[in-house]
Amino acid sequence: MASIITATTTSGLTQSADNSGVLQLASGTGNLVTVPSVTGTAMVSGNMPAFSAYNSSGTSLTGSANTKVLFQTEEFDTNNNFASSTFTPTVAGYYQITANVQWGTATESQCYIYKNGSNFKQGTNIATSSKGCAITALIYMNGTTDYLEIYVYVASTYTTQTGATTTYFQGCLVRAA
Repeated sequence: MASIITATTTSGLTQSADNSGVLQLASGTGNLVTVPSVTGTAMVSGNMPAFSAYNSSGTSLTGSANTKVLFQTEEFDTNNNFASSTFTPTVAGYYQITANVQWGTATESQCYIYKNGSNFKQGTNIATSSKGCAITALIYMNGTTDYLEIYVYVASTYTTQTGATTTYFQGCLVRAA
């Protein structure tokens, strides 16, 4: 059983309680949501930060150097945590981060996720037949000062391809801390 809070138009809010540790919120027509017994923060679908941004005007990649990739266009940013090609979440937790960067000519390359200005996760070094690189990682973020950026190393100077399908940076909260 569960503690149930029900909202109806005839009787307002009614409550029936038990000791199971489960809370159900219901309307007069049935259960809407069930919250299991938890310790800490219970996340529900509307308050989990997520973003997706892409490169819309190309980033000039400097040969033999790590270059920050620019992501000028947001597809979505549910909690306003993405700005200036940087993700700075305000909810502490574990974030799934993915990035893909492409350019038009084959070269040796490597992708990096920078956390707080330093290389934190590194993708596989791709041989000279590559025209891009991708990286994904599960990363803890403290929700106050931590931030992420995407960097790329290429052997020669290139410009990234543009568009939501080729050069993008995405992330979402998987679990709150």
